[in-house]
Amino acid sequence: MSICPCGSKLDYEQCCEPVINGSRPAETAEELMRSRYTAYVKAELDYLLESTHPSQRSDYDLKGTRRWAEKSEWDGLQIISTEAGGADDSQGKVEFIAHYRYKGRKTAHHELAEFVREDGRWFFRQGNMVPQKQVVREGEKVGRNDPCPCGSGKKYKKCCGA
Repeated sequence: MSICPCGSKLDYEQCCEPVINGSRPAETAEELMRSRYTAYVKAELDYLLESTHPSQRSDYDLKGTRRWAEKSEWDGLQIISTEAGGADDSQGKVEFIAHYRYKGRKTAHHELAEFVREDGRWFFRQGNMVPQKQVVREGEKVGRNDPCPCGSGKKYKKCCGA
């Protein structure tokens, strides 16, 4: 037994494997999202195609996706939020960050994914990248040679900035 890559802390055999192998459908949009992440980790490319909405399948690049999935080192899935997507909903959104390394470069893929349920089955419809939020400094900027704001009388670079 092994822990599921989706971050649920459950065994893979009890978590995403039955969804990926078709033993049972995903019950929620989040569960489909988690199973899709796990499918990338396990390079289960047929499942990724099958869980993509039929209207979006024409652009699916099997070879490119396989190459990328197999050459990536998967570091974890972080679910940021879900909107609808429950067992009784027909649509849902899941904001997530997939952490991975590709060619040794650490990457965080931050996306807002949209899901739709048709005939009792959830499908991934589309995803949009979530832009990074600009960090705004609250206080005034302290220069290296300015007096330290802690009141020590030293220059900032020799005190709290060291």
